[in-house]
Amino acid sequence: MFAAISGPVIPSFIAKTLQVVVAIRPGRRHNARVVRLVLFDIDGTLIHTKGAGVQAFERTFACEFHVAEGAGAIPFAGRTDPSIVREFFQQHALEPSRENFQRFFDSYVFLLDYLLCKTEGEICAGVWNFINGLQALPQPPRLGLLTGNIRLGAEIKLRHFQFMDYFCLGAFGDDHEDRNQLAHLALARGRRVIGPDLTADQVIVVGDTPLDIACAKAVGAQSLAVATGGASHEQLAAHQPTWLCHDLREIAVDRIGQ
Repeated sequence: MFAAISGPVIPSFIAKTLQVVVAIRPGRRHNARVVRLVLFDIDGTLIHTKGAGVQAFERTFACEFHVAEGAGAIPFAGRTDPSIVREFFQQHALEPSRENFQRFFDSYVFLLDYLLCKTEGEICAGVWNFINGLQALPQPPRLGLLTGNIRLGAEIKLRHFQFMDYFCLGAFGDDHEDRNQLAHLALARGRRVIGPDLTADQVIVVGDTPLDIACAKAVGAQSLAVATGGASHEQLAAHQPTWLCHDLREIAVDRIGQ
């Protein structure tokens, strides 16, 4: 059961090296901080489902609302599940009622579970070593989730890839449709788990889209952008994350928190 996420990391803006402390902007100094909470996005950051999630949306739109290829014109990357469904309802003149949302997600989670077993998804490069490295630190940060997935959808995906037990808390798409508001919720939940003295600069948000960077900035947290999902390295750089890497294999964690 998720509650809040903890354990920010202090990786670096890395191009080709495996070192952790590399400043992203010339002249900027990074003061050493204790990293206490690391919040992870899921899709494109931790895992690739090879289309299982989008297919589950498509099939639910078709089966429950009789709209073929209903997800075709809707962007998914970095968004919350309810915001995607709301856009679908708006495009097809469907009432965005509580009943219709419930109808959608009741079918979606069933199809998601089924399709994950039919597709050849994978864990993103470097994820296991990064998480194991965080856990091996003398003062390991807490790990949590900051994701647009609804809570049950996140759990289905993480259990499929045997990730569920690594995270002690989170904020999810069914907590709020606005991803920036999810960052505030995750920070508040982190304070309940870690302590009221948890500050935003002790938190790192790890994600693969500009929206992940934006939600970190919304609460004053640091961001680690990884180009393993919804945006290229260049696109992510334009949004000025605290750190940027091509994938998590570029991040060493032995100096984190020093």
